[in-house]
Amino acid sequence: MASLEELRDERLKKKVVLEERGINPYPAISTRTHTIAAFQAVFDELAEFKKEVTIAGRIMSKRGQGALTFCDIFDGTAKTQIFLKSDEMDADAYALFNDTTDIGDFVEATGSAYLTKRGEQSVFVTEWNMLTKTLLPLPEKWHGIKDDDERYRKRYLDILMDDDLRELFKKKSVFWASAREFMVREGFMEIETPTLEVTTGGAEARPFKTHHNDFDMPLYMRISVGELWQKRALAAGFPKVFEIGRVYRNEGSSPEHLQEFTNIECYGAYMDYRSGMEMVERMWKEVIQKTFGTLQFETKGFSIDFSANQWPTIEYVPYVLEHTGINVLTATDAEMEDALKKLQVQYDGATRERMIDSLWKYCRKTIAGPVWLIHHPKISSPLAKSCPDNPDTVERCQLIVAGSEFANSFSELNDPIDQRERFEQQQKLIERGDDEAMMPDWEFVEMLEHGMPPAFGSAPVGERLFAVLAGKSIRETQLFPLLKPKND
Repeated sequence: MASLEELRDERLKKKVVLEERGINPYPAISTRTHTIAAFQAVFDELAEFKKEVTIAGRIMSKRGQGALTFCDIFDGTAKTQIFLKSDEMDADAYALFNDTTDIGDFVEATGSAYLTKRGEQSVFVTEWNMLTKTLLPLPEKWHGIKDDDERYRKRYLDILMDDDLRELFKKKSVFWASAREFMVREGFMEIETPTLEVTTGGAEARPFKTHHNDFDMPLYMRISVGELWQKRALAAGFPKVFEIGRVYRNEGSSPEHLQEFTNIECYGAYMDYRSGMEMVERMWKEVIQKTFGTLQFETKGFSIDFSANQWPTIEYVPYVLEHTGINVLTATDAEMEDALKKLQVQYDGATRERMIDSLWKYCRKTIAGPVWLIHHPKISSPLAKSCPDNPDTVERCQLIVAGSEFANSFSELNDPIDQRERFEQQQKLIERGDDEAMMPDWEFVEMLEHGMPPAFGSAPVGERLFAVLAGKSIRETQLFPLLKPKND
């Protein structure tokens, strides 16, 4: 078997042959008249009236049969067959095609629509042009790239050779398009907010830090899709806003977590978490149905049905008490630490907030959902309004699906005095070494003193939801995931 270097040398020789014949192996212009999908859509008409067409694409297979040469070509819209016959075209052009083309090359083929004896739609080629001469071969069709690192590094080949994977990314495009369509129809205006921030806000996560040379100051990559900025937009008089954008968190990786991903966040004035829950339910059902064509899923060992008229709710504090024996509002730190040890739960940090969150995460892993988790402890929700009947909890809700949390949502806190006190508490956590605590944003507090309307805020859908419903790791559903450079 020839080595990769030997195969490349052979293709280089073919490139030279083309150049010696005065043929540019990489022309800028194609005279294509139809995409392959468009050609197939009007095939019967083209065949009936013997109209000439020009299609273009990558050669995916090539085979000879006497004086005939057959190729399957693919242009990203569809795949079709072309065939060349030695006595039906210029002899030199036929020989040049056989001598200089390889699987993987991009070619342009001109001819007539032709239905073969086997009933296959084809182009009977009379002329052809090279569009891109490849120097390296494609992976073998039936074996592909097996090593995961190599697959991600050569993602363009991985997707090209895997029809199912290519369809996955088409679904992902539908996912975001349908989410945007829903938000616009609900009256939300799409805006853009900074991705570089002086302080990170809107979530609890470890940020990426960078430096602004012109201002000579440290900055952070955002950890949420502009939550505190979108609330400023509400104060500016925009009643409903949303943004779809990238988020960066300098934390560990898992099947559901990466350091860079896409989320949507939205904020609606004069809404609360109850009306927001109803809207998010409608959004999920519409986006999921349009993307996957079903509301029933088998994923992560769970059977999940999103079609119920109204999804049930569970209360945070009673649920954790039932499953761990700990009331997270009244238990001492020592009692929570002891419970975590008995449950064999590993957690980072010894702050009360981290222990509460770790106890909940232990409980959630068996919940199939969809279920709304409501009324989180105030200590773990520095941006949500307190519940009137229990000020130690907040008007917050999250969807639990397949043991994971989604659609983090609040009745947004707009009391500047309360917000200042919450930020001061977060600052104390930072000083105690909690690098996931929320950085205070005192200018945001000043905005609240000028006044922000009552509002609902949510990160209703995101890249992680798509991955879970697709039954894939989030890394697999990213087109080009981050990789360490190869050592030369």
